[in-house]
Amino acid sequence: MSEKNEYSGYKSGYVAIAGKPNVGKSTLMNKLLHQKVAAVSIKPQTTRKRQLGILTSEKAQIIFVDTPGLHRPDYKLSKFINSEALAALHDADVILFLVDASQTPDEEDEILGREIGSVRTKKPVILALNKSELLSADEKGVRGEQYQGLVPGAIKIEISALKDKNLDGLITLITEQLPHGPQYFPKDQITDYYEREIAADLIRAACLYYLQDEIPHSIAIRIDEFLERDEDNAYIAATVFVERESHKGMVIGKGGEMLKKIGTLARLEIEAMSGRKIYLELRVKVEKNWRNNAALLKRFGYTAGGGI
Repeated sequence: MSEKNEYSGYKSGYVAIAGKPNVGKSTLMNKLLHQKVAAVSIKPQTTRKRQLGILTSEKAQIIFVDTPGLHRPDYKLSKFINSEALAALHDADVILFLVDASQTPDEEDEILGREIGSVRTKKPVILALNKSELLSADEKGVRGEQYQGLVPGAIKIEISALKDKNLDGLITLITEQLPHGPQYFPKDQITDYYEREIAADLIRAACLYYLQDEIPHSIAIRIDEFLERDEDNAYIAATVFVERESHKGMVIGKGGEMLKKIGTLARLEIEAMSGRKIYLELRVKVEKNWRNNAALLKRFGYTAGGGI
């Protein structure tokens, strides 16, 4: 029996969303799923671990893998982040290379293009030119050629994640490239993350939104308690870890004002994600140099391996 006949024409597979930091990977996944499951911030490295976003239809099950952006590794944490991104490329059935079409390719784009080239044997690559609405027709042609030079043979498509432009076309294109296969996940499941993991990411994204540039990447979040009081209410207690005493003061702020602002934004985002009322309690603790401490990285969930 052929593979196509075995699954009655149904298609399924993993699609790695690859791109440099802050190019819009998490925004795109949220828009494709029509629900916020991935934390989004204007600052890079919001995504630190691979997260699945599962889109199921009558024709296909597309399992998006939101990957961290590749960057120069300055800490053990950075090496973990890069290893997560590269593992997703190797494991995926299709690679979706997302680029910011409003900018010319830079060194990070070139590095990622080489990485994709090294794993793309018999693996379709889709080049998605994001923010294409910001360019004139002539600029789109030039920019498309520049990026396609990084991944020769890739299938090119112009989209806008923020403006919902041509996302249906992207879904159609991805479906065409997927292999025939079964539904790997229940049709109503949209991510592999539990609510507490998404909540931790949303708290960290709130920190990224408010804090100065030198602080955000030294922040880790631990959910200490996640209690479902009933269907409409939940209590969450979390610890915000920083590396310096001076950073602790900045996170808390004068009279606790900064921590209150972070908590309010995080609570609203968690409520929007979960559809219920959230009582959120935050505290701040110092763990010096945790980004270079293997034991602490493991405690915070940054351990390599496992595949997708």
